[in-house]
Amino acid sequence: MSTFEDHRSLLTGVAYRILGSMADAEDVVQEAWLRWSGVDETTVADPKAYLIRVTSRLAIDRLRWAKSRRESYVGPWLPEPISTAPDVAEHAELADSVELALLVVLETLSPLERAVFVLREAFDLPFSEIAEVIGRAEPATRQLARRARDHVQEKRPRFDVDLGERRRITERFLRASTSGDLDGLIGLLSSEVTLVSDGGGKARSPLRALTGAENVTRFLASITTPEGIAKFMASIGVGDFSTMSYGLANVNGAPAMVVSAEGRVVTVISLLITDGKIDTIYLLANPEKIAHLDAPS
Repeated sequence: MSTFEDHRSLLTGVAYRILGSMADAEDVVQEAWLRWSGVDETTVADPKAYLIRVTSRLAIDRLRWAKSRRESYVGPWLPEPISTAPDVAEHAELADSVELALLVVLETLSPLERAVFVLREAFDLPFSEIAEVIGRAEPATRQLARRARDHVQEKRPRFDVDLGERRRITERFLRASTSGDLDGLIGLLSSEVTLVSDGGGKARSPLRALTGAENVTRFLASITTPEGIAKFMASIGVGDFSTMSYGLANVNGAPAMVVSAEGRVVTVISLLITDGKIDTIYLLANPEKIAHLDAPS
């Protein structure tokens, strides 16, 4: 099975981008492995293309099922974050084009549109191969790609891509939010800032997006008080607050604030920056989505 293992990282990257969930992506890749194990390799002219085709089809089918499940999700649904630290070899293929903001927009595409966008924009597959993957004629595939690309360009948040600036502002956000410096916190936010929090009904979290600096600041202030911390920690089953720690980690290709307690990650906060101000805050607290992440040293 060395042929499959040679391409496992690539296949995981394909599945994760289509699904927005590492758990689902790993299940899809395992199913692709089972199918590959029953194939006579000598009959496959291009194993890489074959495996991408199988994995993509499985991911599309799983996404159709996942979309119906996500409709009943408690509160906003955000993609499952992944570590993209340089030393995480198994995710090396994922370090590019997995920005949370992009994955959020991809959620608004149909399963076929999303698969076509990923295979074309992220992996630069020829339209002839993508058409074979989705079972459509090439002209129809090109039309799907164009529609998906236009939609992404229209909906994707406009934010600065300077990772150095994002890291500096994320560090300032960490210091202000953990020291109770509300003035410093307010100074970092744009007037139209939006906070999207994903607790999935398993962690104390707003059930809808918050907009405006006043609303966002009020919420952040409420969860950084001793009482707010206690209520949040109780909602996820953490009793020993003395184990809490804060740090930065590279998540989905960008710096993020990571909160840990009792040896596990309990919150991930990713910031989008526009004109030097925080424009969007993604707060992930659903334990099922972040338990696989390692706490930053």
